[in-house]
Amino acid sequence: MKRSFKSLFSFFTESWSELKKVRWPSRKELTNYTLIVLGTIVVVAVYFWVLDIGISAVIEAII
Repeated sequence: MKRSFKSLFSFFTESWSELKKVRWPSRKELTNYTLIVLGTIVVVAVYFWVLDIGISAVIEAII
């Protein structure tokens, strides 16, 4: 029991020290990355929407 509390405390201590080493993005970088992700999502969504319409048209033509 004592060992598990010690290892749990050690885990949180090591996790905190690792978080201090992280280089967090600036507000500008975060905004740019967010816009890139949202833009990519829109492009992929439109691509699959057009693909879906095309496949549906082909299937309707066959039926």
